[in-house]
Amino acid sequence: MHLAQDFTQLFSIGSLISLLTLSVLEIVLGIDNIIFISIVSGKLPKATQGRARTIGLLLALIMRILLLFCISLIANLQDALFTISGFGVTGRDLILFAGGIFLLYKTTIELHNKIEGYDDEGIKTKKISFNAIVLQIVLIDIVFSFDSILTAIGLVSNLLIMISAVIIAMIIMILFSGKVSDFINDNPTIKVLALSFLLMIGVMLVLESFHQEVDKRFVYISIAFSFFVEMLNVRMRRKQEKRKRDTNNDRRDII
Repeated sequence: MHLAQDFTQLFSIGSLISLLTLSVLEIVLGIDNIIFISIVSGKLPKATQGRARTIGLLLALIMRILLLFCISLIANLQDALFTISGFGVTGRDLILFAGGIFLLYKTTIELHNKIEGYDDEGIKTKKISFNAIVLQIVLIDIVFSFDSILTAIGLVSNLLIMISAVIIAMIIMILFSGKVSDFINDNPTIKVLALSFLLMIGVMLVLESFHQEVDKRFVYISIAFSFFVEMLNVRMRRKQEKRKRDTNNDRRDII
């Protein structure tokens, strides 16, 4: 009965505006997820990267929809399970802490490999299975889902609008994850910047698990500015390489 009522309200002007707003927010909140997926899937052979991203995101979509149907369970995760020296530890805190530590661990390893000059197509590719990559995508998406689900609950009360927004955001993520992945993996400096961003997100998740709220606007603004500067550097390097090629070609023509 409640779903039927939500469906009748779905096509009203107010509901459509809420759907558009929530979809945009879900996409913005999914940026860190896309970056993680792009880097992790890059460990696989080129032929299977797209399939891993798609399967991982589709499984993550199913998980998000199931979590939306368990809104009361999500709300209960914010209640204290036990207390340590007066600090109430909730289920959400445990999930955020575990997700933050996992993200810090994975990101630190990736940064170490880049600094040491290890090739992604080398020995590490053979050690990571397709299923392991998909599992990592699903697990980290569950952690990132809490932000998007809590945002959805805070903005709208219509369950169908929440589900529709999540589906729209996930479709866009699937469509653009390949291009984002190729761009990040083809530009080593951008990849290091993306890893640094994930490192910040991991620290932020750990802080949130200790009830230290961080304004994410500052995180996204700082990474957006860093990305803009790095894009200028990429453009400058490409122009320099083009001038060198043109100069070499002119010298060969003269000879």
